[in-house]
This record gives sequence, C-alpha cells and structure tokens, in this order.
Amino acid sequence: MIVRVVLLIALVAAVLWLLHWFRSTPPERVSRVLRKTAFWGLIGVLAIAVLTGRLNPILAAMGAAIPLVLRAAQLLRLFPVLRQLLRSLGLDDVIGSAKAGQPGQASAIRTRYLAMRLDHVTGALGGTVLDGPFKGRELSTLKLDELLRLHEFYRDSEAQSLALLEAYLDREHGEEWREGVDPKANAGHASPKSAGLDETEARSILGVGAEADAEAIRAAHRRLMQRLHPDRGGSDYLAAKINEAKRRLLGD
Repeated sequence: MIVRVVLLIALVAAVLWLLHWFRSTPPERVSRVLRKTAFWGLIGVLAIAVLTGRLNPILAAMGAAIPLVLRAAQLLRLFPVLRQLLRSLGLDDVIGSAKAGQPGQASAIRTRYLAMRLDHVTGALGGTVLDGPFKGRELSTLKLDELLRLHEFYRDSEAQSLALLEAYLDREHGEEWREGVDPKANAGHASPKSAGLDETEARSILGVGAEADAEAIRAAHRRLMQRLHPDRGGSDYLAAKINEAKRRLLGD
C-alpha cells in the first residue's frame, strides 16, 4: 500500500513538473526535445523487440495504430473544451492556435548587421546577415563556430546586432554556446541603445499592420512576451524592444 502511495505521489509530481516545463520552455525547444525523445524511444523499443524476438507483433501494432492516430488528430479539432484547457495551462501557443495569414503572425527587427524575424505561430526565431562576415546567409545555415565568429565581430562593432545574435544563440543552443566565449570579452562593453523607434519600426517589431487597434496591439505584445520573456528562454534585449514598441504605439 505504501509503495502505491509513493508511486502515485511521484506520478503527480512528474505531471506537475512536465506542465511547468511546457509553460516555461520555448515552444521550438519543446518540439526538439519531443522529437528526440520520440526518436530514441522508438529506437529503444525496436532494439528490445529484436533482442526478444517480438519485432513482428510490434510492427503489426504500429501499422494498425496509424489510422487511429490520424483519426484522433482530426477529432481534436472538434473539442473547443480541450483548446480552452490548453490555453488555461499556457500551452495553446505550443500547438500553434493562430491561423496563417492573420495580422500579427510575424515580427521583424533590423540592426546594422542583422534582420531578425519571429514567427508568432511556431515561435521560430530566424535571421539574415545583412552585412559583414557571412553577408546574405541565413543564421540557421551557420554552424556554431561560424556563429561565434559573428559574435566576436559584432562584439567589437555594434551592440544591437550583438544582442540580437545572443538572443538567437540562447534560443537555438541554450547556455552551452557561452562556454566557447571568453567571459571577460564583454567587460566594459556598452549596452545596446537605440535612438528610439518610429511607428513603422514599432509595428514591425510587434507584427501588426497600420489598421491594428489598441486591443490588437496589446494582444500582439502579450503573445510576444509569452514567447520572448527572459523567464521563458527569451532575452532582456528582445523583451525591452517589444515593450518599447508597445509604448511607442499606445503611449503607455
């Protein structure tokens, strides 16, 4: 009896931890972890099946499950209650609830060297090198050592581009990338500052059109802060730019 109680408590604790992890982790990182877990889990199951001689029954079961999974995916769209539950848990963004083509689906920030963009639906952060080393390349095509070369160049050239690149590195490579950077290199480096946003830049950052009203602007701001708040894997610089854009458009 005691063992069952302990197991039940452990199960509840694990579920609560998973819910917290889903809410506090950037969606694209959640997606990567789930894909890796599913891949290695499948490899493990197949390895055990081969060793125990039970591969054929497992393959048959997987084949029979495919139509059920497809049908379940269709049925999920019919349950607004489930969508409301996910929203209440802060997980609605993980499955991409917004429809493509609506205003506020992408944000853009430009500096001297980088043009960064954020997809509001998937949470994917990407960028293009505008000038300097690797001009014209997408950040996603650069290896970590190449990104660190950019980091060294921006560190000596322009603080705003450096801040954007660090936000990208944190999102795509976690904190591990900092192990390859001299911790004393940024000592005394000036914090990124801008001369202030004009209305076009502010709308670009929030991803809203000229017709967006105050409610739409606040919704875009809230959506972006959920994606890019420092407590959720974002960065102080991006959060500050989002807040600045909201203040520029709403005056609050």
